[in-house]
Amino acid sequence: MTIAPAKLTDPTVRAFVTAVNAGDREAFFHVLAPDATMSDDGSDRDLDEWVDREIFGPNGRMDVQSESSGGHALVANFTNETWGEMRTAWRFTVDGGRISRFETGQA
Repeated sequence: MTIAPAKLTDPTVRAFVTAVNAGDREAFFHVLAPDATMSDDGSDRDLDEWVDREIFGPNGRMDVQSESSGGHALVANFTNETWGEMRTAWRFTVDGGRISRFETGQA
């Protein structure tokens, strides 16, 4: 069962998922802290390069299946034109209404 982005508990994470699904790079970066960091499958990545390669270039989309940790942890079917669909886990660190770090990887 998919959880609609509007139903996600944490408003900052909700804005992140909404921006990804809308292909809205500006809104995506607006929800991130200026010095935000991220990792993919346990390795830190260059944020700008990664989001263009994995999300905005190949039309990435998150279909959230579950949430936990007050909305700061998600399991989602992530789809893009490069890799197709994969089950992914996402963990967010939210500080002052912005995401300072997110970690993703296969679930």
